[in-house]
Amino acid sequence: MTDCTSSPEGIARLLQDCRTIAVVGLSSNPARPSYRVARYMQQQGKVVIPVNPRETDVLGERAYPSLSAVPGAIDLVNVFRRSEEAGAVVDEAIRIQAKAVWLQEGVLDEAAALRARQAGLQVVMDRCWLKEYVRCVGE
Repeated sequence: MTDCTSSPEGIARLLQDCRTIAVVGLSSNPARPSYRVARYMQQQGKVVIPVNPRETDVLGERAYPSLSAVPGAIDLVNVFRRSEEAGAVVDEAIRIQAKAVWLQEGVLDEAAALRARQAGLQVVMDRCWLKEYVRCVGE
């Protein structure tokens, strides 16, 4: 896969094609952005897999402590972690052969993004999944 960060069409295609989304850092707290974004993903028909070692269940879905613990294939890994923690998540996404990684607004790690691209993953960085979905796909 190719980098789609500079192409609105590529982002729109990624948003439409990725159906199974692991949300790393998903919180069960409805006030948290990760919760609101993941809930919206579910409302759009996406399969949301919570990845957070501090949670057992979020949005009616079983939570997993790591990406490696998730059974089955993952299309997109959405990262709600601090920038300094993103690299480890991206490396795990590469190991499990996810198709793409999405680093939420404010999450930046150029070196990790480069590793993901070199491994064939699509990369979106420093953008909000929900805002991009509304902009590209519509409600």
